[in-house]
Amino acid sequence: MKAMIEANKYVELTYKVIDQKTGQVLTQVEFPLGYVHGVTEILSPQVMEALEGKSEGDVIEVRIDCNDIYGPRDEALVVIEAIANVPEAYREVGTAILMENDNGQTKNFLVTRVDSRTVTIDGNNPLCGREVIFKLEIVLVRDATVEEIQYGGKLEAPPELKNCRAVPV
Repeated sequence: MKAMIEANKYVELTYKVIDQKTGQVLTQVEFPLGYVHGVTEILSPQVMEALEGKSEGDVIEVRIDCNDIYGPRDEALVVIEAIANVPEAYREVGTAILMENDNGQTKNFLVTRVDSRTVTIDGNNPLCGREVIFKLEIVLVRDATVEEIQYGGKLEAPPELKNCRAVPV
């Protein structure tokens, strides 16, 4: 009998996030992501709940309205700045920028558009306002060790350094 996902099970899975309207794959994790169920919440609560009771080899789809997670889009978080006012390091689409307000609070912004005159920087989560499908494939389900439960995931052994010697610098 296959192990089922429940508390204190070590789980490895891959997933992709698909925009429901366009069918476009927005994010894809191909290398298995491991965690201890009920200890580490690696994805949204809706996804974690949908994984309960599933087994190795199962493929599931979870539909999510991202407004429920991130709230509605806030156009006040979109800044269009003259390119001359933006440091060159921040003039590439996809660049993350950590900004701080007058109260010392920080927020991540993302460069979403660059043209010859302006740079658009958006503080909304890229999934904001979208309805998506999380398509998950469960690769492994097994009992977690005591150490994995304490750590929340798999403990990797450090590399074995036999016959190594220090090299002077």
